[in-house]
Amino acid sequence: METFEMDRYDIVVVGAGHAGCEAALASARMGRRTLLLSMNLEAVAMMPCNPSIGGSGKSHLVREIDALGGEMGLNIDKAFIQSRMLNTAKGPAVHSLRAQADKTLYHQEMKKTLEKQERLDLKQGEAVELLVEEGAVCGVVMRTGAVYRSRAVILATGTFLRGTVFMGQSAYSSGPNGMAPSVALADNLKAHGLKLRRFKTGTPARALGSSLDRNKMTEQPGDPEIVPFSFMNEELQREQVSCWLTYTNQRTHQVILENLERSALYGGLIKGIGPRYCPSIEDKVYRFADKERHQLFVEPEGLSTDEVYLQGMANSLPEDVQRKFYRTIPGLEQLRIVRSAYAIEYDCIDPLELQVDLQHRRIEGLFCAGQFNGSSGYEEAAAQGLMAGINAVRKLEGKEPFVLDRSQAYIGVLIDDLITKGITEPYRIMTSRAEYRLALRQDNADLRLTEKGYELGLATRERYERFLETRAAMEQEQKRLETTFVPPEAASAFLMSLGCEPAKAGASLAALLKRPEVTYEKLAAVDPERPPGLSRHVIEKVEIHVKYEGYIQKQLQQIERFKKLEDRKLPEDLAYEEIEGLRIEARQKLSQFRPLSLGQASRLSGVSPADVNVLLIYLEKQRRLRKG
Repeated sequence: METFEMDRYDIVVVGAGHAGCEAALASARMGRRTLLLSMNLEAVAMMPCNPSIGGSGKSHLVREIDALGGEMGLNIDKAFIQSRMLNTAKGPAVHSLRAQADKTLYHQEMKKTLEKQERLDLKQGEAVELLVEEGAVCGVVMRTGAVYRSRAVILATGTFLRGTVFMGQSAYSSGPNGMAPSVALADNLKAHGLKLRRFKTGTPARALGSSLDRNKMTEQPGDPEIVPFSFMNEELQREQVSCWLTYTNQRTHQVILENLERSALYGGLIKGIGPRYCPSIEDKVYRFADKERHQLFVEPEGLSTDEVYLQGMANSLPEDVQRKFYRTIPGLEQLRIVRSAYAIEYDCIDPLELQVDLQHRRIEGLFCAGQFNGSSGYEEAAAQGLMAGINAVRKLEGKEPFVLDRSQAYIGVLIDDLITKGITEPYRIMTSRAEYRLALRQDNADLRLTEKGYELGLATRERYERFLETRAAMEQEQKRLETTFVPPEAASAFLMSLGCEPAKAGASLAALLKRPEVTYEKLAAVDPERPPGLSRHVIEKVEIHVKYEGYIQKQLQQIERFKKLEDRKLPEDLAYEEIEGLRIEARQKLSQFRPLSLGQASRLSGVSPADVNVLLIYLEKQRRLRKG
């Protein structure tokens, strides 16, 4: 193929999904000339699966992206059509915001943002070759022969690499949502020695909402009070649309089981590994035979279309079986499918090949992000894209990588899990993966990360000043609650009005707020001096901090102990094979991975607590020898 030189950039981003968008925006906003490539511009921030942002654990990532100066939170605030706070019956650590999106509007708004961004060029075209010279990346070659030179490349290819779609016994080369797959680039990456693996995901059918009988379903409206995703938005007013809930039944399960061998999954066509936490409906019916029914959420795909998304019904069954089993479900008897469900296999990298900054271990300047790293989900992809973009810029500037550890952010948990523990299936973030989740709540992401985003040059001055105002107001209000006392008689009357035991003595407003029955809003009855105009962000933070102060302090102590291990750095040239007492497997894993710290070493698969203790003793001996 004839090649010819085109423009030169600091950074080229391959793929304009959720990871690519965040990576390119971060790079450009931090001052670097950036090229964002998409095989099809209609795929920019595309939602080929669930048309929503957030949910359990995922909302924490979105809030952290927002606090650092990323775009996902702002974009969903523009494009949502329903908003709900999940897990409100549980503690604040697992409260999770989820927004249903108008998927077309989400794509359009993100594309507008990219087009307006200074120092960023968005272009349609297929990258087919990675240029590498002397172990360092130096650009990409396009299908047309055009060559774009750059000092760093970020791969954010999603599920496009050698994509194969399965529907029953039909299998054909395709990317998600009918897009073209990327085959040549997959071959080229393999030729460069990247260790690729095969993963699988799937999506349910889309149907016409007008063909549903909603009288047989349960309405799922949005919350009366809309909580924005972005800390830059105090309030949002919007007319919301409802989702609807219905269930499968024994007839549904019978149809699926009778046709199980006709599915690509059980018929043996699919070899890729799928996400355990998001199984297909044929997998649910077969593996959980004791379950009499499974949930199906009908979710609108947008305001400009009648299409609805049948959440929970992903499958790889043939189209005739799909129609038959869907129509056994109450409310779906006359269902008209406009896009059939399918499964898709794709190539992704083994994330153990990546460093803490998401740079490849063997190819300098090559950064990887999103589903290419073996994760699943828009939010996980966006978080990695943001970090890859930040670190690609810092690499070019000769600065140390920007790394968030497990005690600082869900982003840190996500990346650390990927690059140290490895994965055997598409990775999904969950609150249970975060050891310090009480300190890593979605409400305090701005307190944790905005200052860092501002120092990076990513968070704007306006965002930083708003953060400072919020923090100052929170500290002032918290101090006022702790120093304002309510007399015994008034405190007793207030508590008795809530059905509580009367107070034996006076109490501070903070002490009253610690009681489970008391909320900040109810406290107004004995708090006539409350300052007016406090924002929702401030009130939420103050109430949570006061109520859970004891638990938060214990968590902070745990974090201090964690930091001690993280701060014990391991020399890059440490000869693990010569350390007596280390097991053979530990020596191999440590030599291969080269962990940066004792904490990171402790999380490697194949490294036991006994091995960590051996390392600790060895490091102490070396310290004493140097001191002597």
